[in-house]
Amino acid sequence: MKRIPATVATLVLIGSLASAQVAAGPKTGGPAALGQARAMQPISSDPVPTRSGALAGTLIEEGVRAYLGIPYALPPVGDLRWAAPRPIAWQGVRNADRTGPECIQVLRPHNINHYFGEEPTSEDCLYLNIWAPAAKAPAGLPVIVFIYGGGFTIGSSGMPNYGGAAMARRGAVFVNFNYRVGAFGFLAHPELSREQGGHSGNYGLMDQIAALRWIRENIAAFGGDPEKVTIIGQSAGALSVASLVFSPEAKGLFRSATMTSWCSYHDTMPTLAEAEATGLAVQQRLKADTLAAMRDIPADRILAIQSENQVGANVQGIRIGGPIVDGFVLPAQKSALLAAGRINRVPIIASSNTDDIDIQMSPFGHVATLVQYRAAAGAAFGSDAEDFLRRFPAKNDAEAKAMSRRVAHLAGFVLASRQCARDQASIGQPAYIDEFARKHPYTPGVRFADQDPATVGAYHTGDVPYWLGTLDTYNSLRRTRDWTAYDRSLSQAMMDDLIAFARDGRPTADWPAWSAKDERETLFGDSIAVRRLDTRQLDWLAAHPIARQALPPRPGSPRD
Repeated sequence: MKRIPATVATLVLIGSLASAQVAAGPKTGGPAALGQARAMQPISSDPVPTRSGALAGTLIEEGVRAYLGIPYALPPVGDLRWAAPRPIAWQGVRNADRTGPECIQVLRPHNINHYFGEEPTSEDCLYLNIWAPAAKAPAGLPVIVFIYGGGFTIGSSGMPNYGGAAMARRGAVFVNFNYRVGAFGFLAHPELSREQGGHSGNYGLMDQIAALRWIRENIAAFGGDPEKVTIIGQSAGALSVASLVFSPEAKGLFRSATMTSWCSYHDTMPTLAEAEATGLAVQQRLKADTLAAMRDIPADRILAIQSENQVGANVQGIRIGGPIVDGFVLPAQKSALLAAGRINRVPIIASSNTDDIDIQMSPFGHVATLVQYRAAAGAAFGSDAEDFLRRFPAKNDAEAKAMSRRVAHLAGFVLASRQCARDQASIGQPAYIDEFARKHPYTPGVRFADQDPATVGAYHTGDVPYWLGTLDTYNSLRRTRDWTAYDRSLSQAMMDDLIAFARDGRPTADWPAWSAKDERETLFGDSIAVRRLDTRQLDWLAAHPIARQALPPRPGSPRD
């Protein structure tokens, strides 16, 4: 394999929003070091006309045009809290040289792995960012759109590890955007449903669709081809992508889709009635008599009653967040829509990481000894435990721990990726499977509150800087990684696959599509290789499903 080696309202908006993020760092495409904010660098070809209004961006040092903090909808505040996003327009030229605030959420401790500097947080958060090559191409460029994860309660397009300068340098237009999270993004309520034509909730997904519509209408002005848009989401972003694949509202907005950690066409989402019941519980907890009163409550009070167990938080509140079957954005459960052929027919990439979050969600993910391994087998498989132990053998504690983790991952995201591939085949669309296995080369002695570099492995989200080419952002505030030439080559190969997926509807030629007759995946690890799936092990685990566990708050386990 020849890859690399071992509705329109007018709002006058002049100037730019205050933000803690700047366009780019000196070398990394991420934020500048603290105290080194850069001034706006004018682009000679600006302003760029869009249907919303004219934009002036900033030229960043890597020869990339950046247009940051572009509003794609009216601020969802006041009567627009818990409402579908509304189109926005402005007069004059808007400066787009810094990212907008993240959608309101808990803030990050400074000693965690994914802390890259401060970001403002606000309900006024519906902004997107575009990076494009400085030199305009003669033909429309492929467009990569990234959707962040964070359990549908946290996440931001302003995080520099989600930036797009590297993609632009490789000849693509890159876009990311904010969408509402938590109670602000997914609260359903009977009064909201009456107000909004029989459905409520899924505002975060509506934001995503509004952003994709804005991109389709305007990306050509930035050099992108609206017919060559691929979407990629990680974790909750991947579940977002899956939801968009099944949403009639998203039809025609993208040509291909990547889901990393994990691809799921068969997870069960809350019904509208169930989600409305949660909304009533929120109203009761807030002691608000009416919907109008709920809309008047300060955002921090709503955030305070919301369950959260990420980025060092441990709040036992009401769980709010994630797609629901609202009858509009998502007309039914995905499995029912698939059976009826009601799906946006696009090729997909289904990706996961060797040491992914599925391990923590499995009873096998907590096994440390051979005795515990055998006990877990008995509890999970009963009379079939001996058969399991023959197929997945272990002779000692070390082998039992390693095999347990592999079983958890095979029965989790690997099996899910394979099922997505089978589902794609049933509708006549290809799927490409991969596993990311590269452990970051940590700087000796570096420490984080939420992970142990010695044991974390190819962790949940660990693939993102390789897909997006944002390796150096991890050293923007302090040195945490000693990246090698191989890491950069691996990242370039993965970026090229995404760019090809947008441009051609398939990754590069070295990556074969999954086939029922030839079940293969691409491994992105200490080398790049194509390997066969172990179908016998996967078939056995598919026939003997392991119940997933709720993910507990574990400060030593990275989430986003």
